[in-house]
Amino acid sequence: MGRVVSAAETAPTTYASEIRAVGLRVRAGRRMAVNELDLSLGIGVHGILGPNGAGKTTLIRCLATVLRPSGGSVELLGRKPGGTDLRPIRREIGYLPQQFGFYSRFTVREFVEYMAWLKEMPKAEIPEAVQRAIDRADLTSRADDKLKTLSGGMVRRAGIAQALVNNPRILLLDEPTVGLDPAQRMQFRELLRSLSSDTCVVVSTHLVEDVANACTDVVLMREGRLVFQGTPETLAAAGSESEAGDSPLERGYSALLGRAS
Repeated sequence: MGRVVSAAETAPTTYASEIRAVGLRVRAGRRMAVNELDLSLGIGVHGILGPNGAGKTTLIRCLATVLRPSGGSVELLGRKPGGTDLRPIRREIGYLPQQFGFYSRFTVREFVEYMAWLKEMPKAEIPEAVQRAIDRADLTSRADDKLKTLSGGMVRRAGIAQALVNNPRILLLDEPTVGLDPAQRMQFRELLRSLSSDTCVVVSTHLVEDVANACTDVVLMREGRLVFQGTPETLAAAGSESEAGDSPLERGYSALLGRAS
């Protein structure tokens, strides 16, 4: 297996460790989906790549404080999520799960307002924050339409809006571009780039092209373990013309997974 490139070697010196995991183990049912994972993520956009079953969604759910670690430790914003620290940490997190429930009779605005209330935002700040999040998700013209009238891609964008409404310091997005058309994916990548200077954004995706176009850092997982962490350029350089894939990044992805098997 190729040498794992650490976050310290690739991250800008201005990075703070917004997320830090040491020997992290997380179960998904009976399976240890994340196993002895060491990870440090700071300000910037981090893409989590890996095949099905790699542990990406389980990791995101743990970082979102939905799942508790089975072993090791995780720190968010310098604190361990538990006890009296749990609610303050959750207020600093934006989370878009792979699938999320909603009341179909809600309008986009009502849905995002409701999520702002659940995140315990100050009442006086909610209207402006909701409008800002809707604008950033490019749903301004549909803000007062009911969710049941929207396409799957637009519902996904409403999910992105609710994740942004509390102006989070940590933004966790699980397969955020599912259902988005090519133009919407390009707009989403622009949004990620706009967040990269002051937010720790973690994007779990199976689309290598999303990582290539929006992420400053790539984390590659296989069977719950870290295979690689580094820049997209470093990942691309790991491959050769003989590897499977249509782009240098895809060939690097294939090469590193092959070495890890």
